[in-house]
Amino acid sequence: MKIFTRILFLIFIACLGLSCSRKKNTFLSRNWHAMTTEYNTLYNGNLALEKGREELNNNYADNYWDILPVERMQIDENITLPDSVRNQNFGYAEEKAVKAIQRHSMLIKGKEQNPQIDEAYLLLGKARYFDQRFIPALEAFNYILHKYPGSDNINHAQIWREKTNMRLDNNRLAITNLKRILENFNLEEQDYADANAALAQAYINMNHPDSAMVPLERAAEFTGKNNEKGRYYFILGQLHNQLNEPKLANAAFDEVIDLNRKSPRVYMINAYIQKARNFDYNQGSNYQLREMLAELEENRENRPFLDKIYFQIGEYYSKLDSTEIATKYYNKSLRAPSSDKYLKSINYEILANMNFDNSNYRVASLYFDSTLANMSPRLREFRSISKKRNNLEDIIQYEDIAEQNDSILRLANMTREERIAYFTNYTNKLKEAYTEEVLAGQNDLALSQNNFGPAIPVANAAGPVNTFYFYNPARIANGAREFVRIWGRRTLADNWRWGDNTINVSQEQVQQEFLEIDIQTDPRFDAMTYISQIPEDRYTLDSLTRDRDFAYYQLGIIYSEKYNEYGLAAERLETLLRNTPEERLVLPAKYNLYKSYQATGRLREMEEIKQDILNNYPDSRYAAYIRNPQSLAVEGNSPDDAYDEVYELFEDQQYAEVIEESNQLITQYTGDEIVPKLELLKAMATGRLYGLDEYKAALNKLALDYPQTEEGKKAQNIYNTAIPQLQKLDLVAEDSLQTGFKLLFSFNSAQHEEMLALKEKIDKALEDLDYKKLSTSVDTYDPDINFVTVHGLQNKMTALGFAELLEKNDNYRVKREAIPVSDQNYRIIQIKKNLQTYLDKFN
Repeated sequence: MKIFTRILFLIFIACLGLSCSRKKNTFLSRNWHAMTTEYNTLYNGNLALEKGREELNNNYADNYWDILPVERMQIDENITLPDSVRNQNFGYAEEKAVKAIQRHSMLIKGKEQNPQIDEAYLLLGKARYFDQRFIPALEAFNYILHKYPGSDNINHAQIWREKTNMRLDNNRLAITNLKRILENFNLEEQDYADANAALAQAYINMNHPDSAMVPLERAAEFTGKNNEKGRYYFILGQLHNQLNEPKLANAAFDEVIDLNRKSPRVYMINAYIQKARNFDYNQGSNYQLREMLAELEENRENRPFLDKIYFQIGEYYSKLDSTEIATKYYNKSLRAPSSDKYLKSINYEILANMNFDNSNYRVASLYFDSTLANMSPRLREFRSISKKRNNLEDIIQYEDIAEQNDSILRLANMTREERIAYFTNYTNKLKEAYTEEVLAGQNDLALSQNNFGPAIPVANAAGPVNTFYFYNPARIANGAREFVRIWGRRTLADNWRWGDNTINVSQEQVQQEFLEIDIQTDPRFDAMTYISQIPEDRYTLDSLTRDRDFAYYQLGIIYSEKYNEYGLAAERLETLLRNTPEERLVLPAKYNLYKSYQATGRLREMEEIKQDILNNYPDSRYAAYIRNPQSLAVEGNSPDDAYDEVYELFEDQQYAEVIEESNQLITQYTGDEIVPKLELLKAMATGRLYGLDEYKAALNKLALDYPQTEEGKKAQNIYNTAIPQLQKLDLVAEDSLQTGFKLLFSFNSAQHEEMLALKEKIDKALEDLDYKKLSTSVDTYDPDINFVTVHGLQNKMTALGFAELLEKNDNYRVKREAIPVSDQNYRIIQIKKNLQTYLDKFN
């Protein structure tokens, strides 16, 4: 009986298998494969697809400062390998779709009998679409349209095909096809909304916002998903703003606000922000906007969006010229938790511009740095802000030099008694501050806030007291303790922040070190510590004075020429002239002061300095400019023309003349943009004439004097990269196998005529003997020696043979000694000026 039951069971299983074959069009086969496809394979695939889409939405950050895309999907520009996927969920969904097609497709006599296979291809296309493999996705959607024209998913597949076409930048084709789809009266409401949303996106892609309005309104009206409805209305408001239609935009934003909690709150908050930005401040009801923003700020549900709300409140007060309150809210926006880097960059840029407009250039530069750190380099604004920031480098550098050197020189000019009194007063305050910290038990505060002790004030008998941070040892000591608190004690090594190079020390030990300071013996509390650091020798003081005066002059030029800050320019130039600078700065400073007075309408001062220049410097070019401003444009009278003339001398190898002319022009055009170019040309001439060591020194001077100019950066780059390589060059031994030689005939500076005569004689010999591959030149070696050089000789034997020919041929009879040298060694000789070393070593 048991055997009979088993046989019947096996027969039943065999019949069931045969009846469910994919090759047999039976009722049982069709329904078994359809049910298995829908409730097993496709079910799991669609779950994976939705999970992947949820991840996309969570990882996508909308930029509300630009028109939002209709569909939230971040395009990844990185190229993936053919068999790889960007998201494992979409890969799994695709795998399930393929499995459904391979195992359950019932393609019998050219007709698909499984009604779920079109769903499988739709899942396959969507998985590929979201994985950003748009060409394969297009193939899947086209397959449905061609093989399943009667499918109930045909409209859905058509819409997805056109969305894919848009991703492939086929916007015109997508618009044509979507319009045809929308003419179909059998569309379901959601498909109708999706088609209109896709059509609106195609118009937005083609920069036709007016054409996108109607389809976007229809999409918002017919979609059954509130999150899409909120997004569509928000985009509609953005488009109206783009077309300068604030009333219609506000109506669209009101639709978003009315949805309230039905759609994501981020849309509602940004709708409020957009309405605030559209507010007309001339209508006389500003209090309404203030109350609306205050309500947004106070609502606890809006805490994740306080960065945006604070920013808009700052904008409100900025419009009302309440700069102080506006600054407060911009800073609150920066301090609020935020993932919107673009908003941070806007806050930093606004604060930077505020400080810039108030001539706080040093603070502005720091804000510009933060702006650039939070801004994408791809944005157009990045370049303009970067250029503005770079222009501030000169101001920061020269202001620092002027302030630092001024403070040192004021201290140096004090008598010994004044210095002792000054620093005794300072150290007494330092002791009091330290004692108060210890007694009050605020050691942690002193460490964390880095505020132990007052800063050393700059000695200024004639004006207000300034602060000079880097001369404050208390602050330096606190900085050291703060470093230990955060990083621990670190060994001195590269990449000190990484690796295990920490010297263990507890916070209690750091605190104990602070408490164990003996104010009676610690040098930081001794006035002589500071007095001993004041320079005394005249050379150092003169150097500080020159640097300070030049800094004041440069500041006057920069404020005047680059920023039109004529008041600041006049202040710096007046300070310069009061300091009695070196003569080369006096006249250009007076002329630029004259221009600043003219620009600010200070007519009396302008007339005084004008008469000073005309009376005391009547033959100067500045006097000529004052008499006839048009003379600035006269050909041959500009700095560029003067530079071109010197450059011609450089090309003619007249290096001594180049150096002399450059020095004169640098003095004449002090402060002009042409000066760094002249300095670089002079450095190159110096190198050609005096060798590598002098060239290195000249480049270093140029890099230090003009670090922010193109020429200064070029000089620094040469100094850092090319000079070390040139220093490694050394003379090489010459043998018969080396190729490429020259023949040198040496002349001193008094033998110019003989040198030219020899060159002419050798040129004639080359012509007579038909040596077309050889050539001659006159090369400068140093101020006293020049070479007549024969180029193009194949090897050393050829060079010696040609020298012998010139010596013994009756037509030439050249009796001067010839020096054969390889091309490689000749280059080193010219660079290092070591001809004598070469002669001693190889001849």
